[in-house]
Amino acid sequence: MVRIGVISDTHIPDRGAKIPAKIIEEFRKVDIVIHTGDFVQESVLNELKSACKNVVAVWGNMDYPEIKDKLSEKEIVKAGKHRIGVIHGYGAPGQLVKFVTEKFKNDKVDVIIFGHSHAPFNETINGILYFNPGSPTDKIFSPYNSYGIIEANDKIEARIVKL
Repeated sequence: MVRIGVISDTHIPDRGAKIPAKIIEEFRKVDIVIHTGDFVQESVLNELKSACKNVVAVWGNMDYPEIKDKLSEKEIVKAGKHRIGVIHGYGAPGQLVKFVTEKFKNDKVDVIIFGHSHAPFNETINGILYFNPGSPTDKIFSPYNSYGIIEANDKIEARIVKL
């Protein structure tokens, strides 16, 4: 089994001083950490790498140039037999699923992990799991802060973890 910690839209230092300690502690127990962008500061990426050696990350629309220069807009991660697309997303929150679907339409992914809306989302549509962990630091579009855990073996199980 592959255990994946998922985080997005940290917006540090704008929305919080640092990643909540509970998340760092949990991410020390995972095989992969995925961050879907809007770190804002590069120190967030370094902090995640101190918790887990295997960090996969993409840039978000609010990231500083030093982040955008180091990361791609989208990535594909293999977790066992599963292909996971990772992207931040942009535009109207109501159009995010359509946007990310289009970005991965030729990539044969089983899961698409995205961010941008700060709102948790965990739903299978047309055989693809769409997963947004929400934001651990900002509740503008959600009643709670959150992150995600995905377990991949024969099947994929994803859950939103409320802070």
